[in-house]
Amino acid sequence: MAAKRAAQSAPAAAPTSTLAVISLIAGVTGFTLFPLAGSLVAVVTGWFARREIEAAGGAIQGDGLALAGLILGCIGVGLSVLGFCMVGSVIGISLCLGLFASTIEKSSAALPLLVVFM
Repeated sequence: MAAKRAAQSAPAAAPTSTLAVISLIAGVTGFTLFPLAGSLVAVVTGWFARREIEAAGGAIQGDGLALAGLILGCIGVGLSVLGFCMVGSVIGISLCLGLFASTIEKSSAALPLLVVFM
C-alpha cells in the first residue's frame, strides 16, 4: 500500500524540449556528417530552444542540451569558416603563383636582351 502512495505522489517530470534535442544532435552532426549545415541548424534550434524553455518558466526542461548544441554549433560554424578561408587562400596563392610563373616564363626570353644593352 505504501508503494502505491509513493508512486502516486511522485511529481511528473517536465518534458524535454524537442528543439533542444535537435540542437544537440545537429551540433554533433555538424562535426561529423554535415559540417556547415549541421552547425547552422544547431545554432538556430539551440537559440529557439533556450527562448522556448525560458518562456515556459520551468514547464519544459532541456536548457543544458540546448546550450550544448548552441556551443557545438558555434564552434562548428567557426571551424567551417576558418577551413573555407584556408582553402580559399591556398587556391588563391596557387593561382597567383601560377600566373606569376607564366609571366616570368614569357619575360625570361627578353631578359638576355636587357643584359646586352646594359
